[in-house]
Amino acid sequence: MSFNELGLSPHILRAVKELGYEQATPIQQQAIPAILAGQDVLGGAQTGTGKTAGFTLPMLHRLLANHGRGGRRQVRALVLTPTRELAAQVGESIVKYAHHLPFRTLVAYGGVSIKPNLDAIKLGIDILVATPGRLLDLLTQGALTLSALEVLVLDEADRMLDMGFITDIRRIMKALPEERQTLLFSATFSDDIKALADDLLKTPTLIEVSPTNSTAEQVNQRIIKVDRERKRELLSHMIGRNNWQRVLVFVRTKQIADRLAEQMVKDGLDTVAIHGDKTQGARNRALADFREGKVRVLVATDIAARGLDIDDLPHVINFELPQVAEDYIHRIGRTGRAGRGGEAISLVSLDEHDQLKAIEALIGLSIPSEIQEGYEPSGKPTRQTLPGNKQLQSPSRERGHANARHNSGKNSAGKGQSAKPAGKRPAKGSGSKPAAPARKKEVRGEDTGFAPLRRLPKAQRDDYQDNSNEE
Repeated sequence: MSFNELGLSPHILRAVKELGYEQATPIQQQAIPAILAGQDVLGGAQTGTGKTAGFTLPMLHRLLANHGRGGRRQVRALVLTPTRELAAQVGESIVKYAHHLPFRTLVAYGGVSIKPNLDAIKLGIDILVATPGRLLDLLTQGALTLSALEVLVLDEADRMLDMGFITDIRRIMKALPEERQTLLFSATFSDDIKALADDLLKTPTLIEVSPTNSTAEQVNQRIIKVDRERKRELLSHMIGRNNWQRVLVFVRTKQIADRLAEQMVKDGLDTVAIHGDKTQGARNRALADFREGKVRVLVATDIAARGLDIDDLPHVINFELPQVAEDYIHRIGRTGRAGRGGEAISLVSLDEHDQLKAIEALIGLSIPSEIQEGYEPSGKPTRQTLPGNKQLQSPSRERGHANARHNSGKNSAGKGQSAKPAGKRPAKGSGSKPAAPARKKEVRGEDTGFAPLRRLPKAQRDDYQDNSNEE
């Protein structure tokens, strides 16, 4: 179905044509007529299906019908997103679709100065795209009123709940008029999402373009079994050997993101990490460099990568499986977007067996697994983790570890056995004092995934450098 058949304004159709859009996607075909009719919508769709245009185009059409009525510009449409990156991308899309319309759009999120937001609001805005935290800041300061709101969109509502925004969302709802159109979009329909929809939506139209909790059909999924300590080595090997030019790698924690990026740079791969501790400016620069091909590998945590819309992203790598099975769907949805093919590879170690089972149960699919020659798993738990992802305490060392000898002596004495005192060091002058116990080295259960850095052979590093410069 073409966009010309959907009843949209000629000004909107002109922008759509200029963007090269021809045929509406399935979610657009279903959502646009329902939203134009003023209905509340509960939409279930994976990322990359065109849902942003699916709610934005009819929203703009409805705003245009009443434009110019009343006095000062006030916020008439609000789009809530879970992350800064998604807010920026949705805002950018709205500006493109509204290119020939007389609307002012503001994108507001935390991590940057609030002053530009305040200045824009004083001039008057029609459409606000915001994260919950920054929106509450604006409301609390009295800089913004939402009494004239006509349309509310909750984009990626499941992620907002996962990130703990439910309290913020309910506070925001109290500032909204009762009479409004509400559109809620989610990649998954958990019980919490259904409960939220019951509270916010009035007799909504349900739109699902793919089965609940399914993964995109155009994404080729596979598992590579490997020991946790060799994951980094295998990852660098695959990128270099296959000459992959754009790879998104997911990890669980900020610390591992930084450490992995640092080690892959030493492997000769241009790599950068993004996570919540990075400034918004640094995150924006990293994403821009990745999009432009200046950076070959982007290492990201789930929160930082949520909503990333990157054209032609052929490879997503799960360096670690997510703790929450639904996050797997969101991760691999970064590739295979808008009908393009893509590949999602998960590097799975023995201690991640439970997470893999949970993911396969959720998506209703047994993911094909393989073993890479030269990286065969040992079948043993890692040094720092046991099956079930339990953390091991720092082991006692038999070779001259002061704490081990000291503790051993205390335990033995408690059983009535003689114990050798820990070695003493003569002090200056008369008498002596016991040596200070050696500091116990902290072992972080989460900071695992690769052995201490062993730089690859020079020939392989040179290959990586050469490949990265190829057009």
